[in-house]
Amino acid sequence: MVKKSVFKEGSGSRKGFVSEFQDDLELKNTSKNNTSKVKNKIINKSSENMKELVDNCIALTITSPPYNIGKLSDVDMSDEDYWNMIEKCFKEVYRVTESGGRLVVNVANLGRKPYIPFSDKYTELLISLGFIMRGEIIWQKSKGANANFAWGSWLSASNPVIRDIHEYCLVFSKDSMTKASKGASTIEKEEFMDSTLSIWNVPPARAKKIGHPAPYPVELVERFIKLYSYEKELILDPFMGSGTTAIGAINLNRNYIGYENNEEYIKLAEERINSIIK
Repeated sequence: MVKKSVFKEGSGSRKGFVSEFQDDLELKNTSKNNTSKVKNKIINKSSENMKELVDNCIALTITSPPYNIGKLSDVDMSDEDYWNMIEKCFKEVYRVTESGGRLVVNVANLGRKPYIPFSDKYTELLISLGFIMRGEIIWQKSKGANANFAWGSWLSASNPVIRDIHEYCLVFSKDSMTKASKGASTIEKEEFMDSTLSIWNVPPARAKKIGHPAPYPVELVERFIKLYSYEKELILDPFMGSGTTAIGAINLNRNYIGYENNEEYIKLAEERINSIIK
């Protein structure tokens, strides 16, 4: 049975809004469904402990974890502490993901002295936690970007530097390659054909316009939501940032839950969310 529910922010920092929810979502290991209390909210805490969510309640997770290096760094911790934090977060993601549920992790490889293959590090970690890797999408952010200049040695083999115009979206499942749940799909034939190719050409979001150092575009999120979830299912972002995953979920009639420990980012995300639900 599906009913309409109204959720309001307890702090008054965000306007409540009306959305449709599933009452019959199967939630294990609990006699009381607390997950419904936090649907369509951003929780101000680390996702290292998502006690608000019961096991096997998430259909799809889409996220872009914080970096711990360079100008895009969102955290200030040692490399060891960073990866310990990331491991705890994704252990929780694994716990709350339903059988056959999907995980999409957007990462960029960073640095030049040396080059740091973040995508490889995340792949190794997530497989070690039990996720099944489904493949990777190469998100080509622009064709011929900044073609008027180059890095490194000019017209010389001395030290030419490769300029990345892409990022990776790593795709995983839990337990099974096939979703056990059924529902209404919202993807059209041409979208499906394009989205099952391994290279996606999607323009990037502008950091200055959004107000976040590393936003991803709503179009990217919506592609994954259409491809990997049904209407009214529950979408998680354990590093919600500027709220792009939530916006994609709302636009496509899905529910969302987000975690974010930066209050400024939460304020930004709530402003963006409120702008589309008025």
